[in-house]
Amino acid sequence: MNLNATLFFQMIVFFVLGWVTMKFIWPPLTKAIDERRQKIAKGLADAEKGKADLAQAQARVNLMEASAKADLHVRMTEVEKQGEKIIEQARAEAEAERARIVAQARQDAAQEVERARDALRDDVANLAVAGAEQILRREVNASVHAELLNQLKAQL
Repeated sequence: MNLNATLFFQMIVFFVLGWVTMKFIWPPLTKAIDERRQKIAKGLADAEKGKADLAQAQARVNLMEASAKADLHVRMTEVEKQGEKIIEQARAEAEAERARIVAQARQDAAQEVERARDALRDDVANLAVAGAEQILRREVNASVHAELLNQLKAQL
């Protein structure tokens, strides 16, 4: 075999192979690479957009959370105020009830004192009548009278 002919055929095969590759293999390969590049670029853009959307959503969540906390604080303040009103109302009712009970107790005590006074008056009157009866039954004698009066004092 001739070395020149071999080199010549190898060059022809190389150029034919290069032409076939450039004509039939390279365009679909570059097209696939470009499509993949575009898909990756689109994915990266979508990821950036997703990050931005996530940041916006996080900002909205933080804003909603702050609003909810403020609303909760306002409602808790309202509940506390209502609780204080209920407590004040209960205190006022308890104070009125206490005043009523104290007044009733004073009235009951006054009635009891009055009953005791009436009973004491009746006892004193009965003792006075009994003493007068004894004085009148006995003869009039100063020493006997003094003795009876001392007995009355002891009974009182």
